[in-house]
Amino acid sequence: MLLNLLPSSSVTFSKSHHKYPINNPSNLASKTSIPHRLTQSKLKVSILNQIHNHPFEHPSSTPTSQIYGVSKFLKTPFRFGSFGGKPTSQIVKSASESSETPQDLTPDGEIEKKSNKTLQLAIVFGFWYFQNIVFNIYNKKALNIFPYPWLLASFQLFVGSLWMLVLWGFKLQPCPKIDKSFIIALLGPALFHTIGHISACVSFSKVAVSFTHVIKSAEPVFSVVFSSALGTTYPLSVWLSILPIVMGCSLAAVTEVSFNLGGLWGALISNVGFVLRNIYSKKSLQNFKQVNGLNLYGWITILSFFYLFPVAIFVEGSQWVPGYYKAIETIGKPSTFYLWVMLSGVFYHLYNQSSYQALDDISPLTFSVGNTMKRVVVIISTVLVFRNPVRPLNGLGSAIAILGTFLYSQATSKKKAAVEKKED
Repeated sequence: MLLNLLPSSSVTFSKSHHKYPINNPSNLASKTSIPHRLTQSKLKVSILNQIHNHPFEHPSSTPTSQIYGVSKFLKTPFRFGSFGGKPTSQIVKSASESSETPQDLTPDGEIEKKSNKTLQLAIVFGFWYFQNIVFNIYNKKALNIFPYPWLLASFQLFVGSLWMLVLWGFKLQPCPKIDKSFIIALLGPALFHTIGHISACVSFSKVAVSFTHVIKSAEPVFSVVFSSALGTTYPLSVWLSILPIVMGCSLAAVTEVSFNLGGLWGALISNVGFVLRNIYSKKSLQNFKQVNGLNLYGWITILSFFYLFPVAIFVEGSQWVPGYYKAIETIGKPSTFYLWVMLSGVFYHLYNQSSYQALDDISPLTFSVGNTMKRVVVIISTVLVFRNPVRPLNGLGSAIAILGTFLYSQATSKKKAAVEKKED
């Protein structure tokens, strides 16, 4: 039945060149012992296959016009690169310049694209959380036997500085072109970063890690207060969101088993330092947007080390040598102590590096929500590792403070979206 679809008179063949003998059926029939009718039948099937595989005409075209196109194709010597009158290179180029592939236009393509993005986001957050947990655990272990946070904080900044110099030196990270004006603009943010880092380390040395992180979750309160004092206006929803943060942190502080006034003040001053760092970074570094987040953090780390280390020598330098021998005596193996200190320095820089890279890949809202959940993960992990006793009211206060931080991130994201819409 399929062979009767095409009468033999519908297809005509011109005189063949000797180079392409297949174009002339009579030559094929004369050179073989196959009957002419059988050869015609095979040609009909071949033509049908060509029509099916190469629909030259619009789908609404008649079969006769399609057959004519096939016969025209058979008359022309086939060469890669001249198909359809358009070079293959141009076809590939036009396909590569297309913004969307057929796979992206299909629901399956969209689902696959979303799943890949979700997987990448999960990997970024996974590294960020893991590195933060490792830092907090080994930082606290080192401080338990060597309670000198000024030296340990200086060493962590030194490791970060060395890490960035290696990345720049081996061109694993493009080194930014900086000048004197950039260094001057960076002096303020680096100073506040130094204050925030050393204050947090002092707090870690005096109280439980979980308690320090609960107090540090109150950073949005200081951000709203200081930004408002400098002229930034916030909607009522933002002000209401900081109330549960204050209430939760107060309840957690009152019921904390390991409460220490120095640890509380260290965490509060750390909040002030990091908030002022963020505020002054926006003001002084707005003309240096060509420097990406990782390079910016690298230069802040280097300057912070030069800020902190001389002060650390003055504050507790005379206690380092006897403290070192006491720590070795306590732990028994010097290599274990060295490992803890080294891990605290490496993972301090790595988790900050991951946070800057995450901020480049995701929206500020997603980042703030992830940062809130990071504190929850760190608090739970350190409580399990160090087996710190947690009272029910203390846990409730911590939960309320974390919830307030989440509400704050939601409220500020709506404010930013409204501002961007108004500017557009």
